[in-house]
Amino acid sequence: MLELGVKFLVSYFIGSLMGAMIVGRLRGGVDIRKMGSGNAGGTNALRTQGIVFALGVVIIDIGKGVIGAGVVPELSIPFVAEDPGLSRTWLTVSCAAAAVLGHVWPVYHGFQGGKGAGTFVGTMIILGPKLIIGILLVWASVLVLSGFVGLATMSAAVALPLYLGLAVLPEQQPLFIYSAVMAGCIIFWHRSNIQRMRSGDEHRNDRLMLFKRKKTDDSNSDA
Repeated sequence: MLELGVKFLVSYFIGSLMGAMIVGRLRGGVDIRKMGSGNAGGTNALRTQGIVFALGVVIIDIGKGVIGAGVVPELSIPFVAEDPGLSRTWLTVSCAAAAVLGHVWPVYHGFQGGKGAGTFVGTMIILGPKLIIGILLVWASVLVLSGFVGLATMSAAVALPLYLGLAVLPEQQPLFIYSAVMAGCIIFWHRSNIQRMRSGDEHRNDRLMLFKRKKTDDSNSDA
C-alpha cells in the first residue's frame, strides 16, 4: 500500500502543474482563470489568449497525463519497495486518475484548476493508445455538428466506456472502470457548461460547424 500511496501522490503533484499557469507566467503573469469562462484549460486559453498560448497549455496538460500514467508507476523511489501484492495494472490506473485529479484540484493553485479532459487524453495515450483516434473522431464530430466544445468533450468521454463495455469486457475491466469513472467526473466537472447550454448562454463556435443557421438580414425584412 505504501507504493500505491506514494506514487498516487507523485502523480497528483505532477497533475497539479497547470499548463495554463506555467504558460501564463512565461507570458508575464497572465491568469486565464480571471478571463473568459474562468477555466484553466485549453479552450479558454485559445479563446482569450490565442493559438500559441493554447497550444502550450494543451501540450503540458496532455504531457502530465502521459507522465502520470506512463512514467510514475515504473519509478524506483528510495525507501519505497515494490509491492508484490499490488497489481501493476491497477497501480497504473490509479496514477492516471491521480494526474487528472491534480489537474482539476491543483494543490499549487488553490485547488482551482481545469476540467480534466486534456490530462485524461494524456493518460489514455498510455492506457489505450489505439482508442485515441476514436475519441478524437467522436469529439470532432460532435463539435462540427453542435459548435459546443464542452458537449463534444462530454460526448467523447461517455462514448469511450460505452465502446469498451461492448468490445473488451471482461478482459480489460480496469480500463473500463477507469474510463467510466472519468466519464462521470468529466460530466460533473462540465456542469457549468450544461447549465449555460440549457440557458442559451454557452459559447458556440460557429466557424467550426458544418451546418450553420442562416442569420436573418433585418435590413431586408419588412417593417
